[in-house]
Amino acid sequence: MATSDTGEKKMIMLKLSDGKEFDVEEVVAMESQTIRHMIEDDCADKAIPIPNINSKILSKVIEYCDKHVPAKPGNVATGSPGAAASNTVSPAALAEDLKIWDAEFIKVNHATLFDLIQVLYPLIRPLSFSRSTFS
Repeated sequence: MATSDTGEKKMIMLKLSDGKEFDVEEVVAMESQTIRHMIEDDCADKAIPIPNINSKILSKVIEYCDKHVPAKPGNVATGSPGAAASNTVSPAALAEDLKIWDAEFIKVNHATLFDLIQVLYPLIRPLSFSRSTFS
């Protein structure tokens, strides 16, 4: 995970369609390909504009990423609570916990669910589907 020289987590500022700004851990923000490219191309000096997402939806997306990023293989050393738990919990149990958490996470009204799908689909599609799924 990206950290500063002082050992602090590197944060990225996102500016949303409703004018609100969010500080997000870089490792979480990097789950978005668009934001990843902006960070890698040094375009993230100031707030990264996210014109098609409001604060309500971004809060839910951050909640999703905070739960799933530490659970991804290779992220055990992030120092987050979820990562620590993954050291002592079997991968099958962790997967089952995430499945239950995901089922609760999507219990929202239809408009919110639609917005979440639009934002999260590019993030979770590479994790959930393979080419053979559609062959």
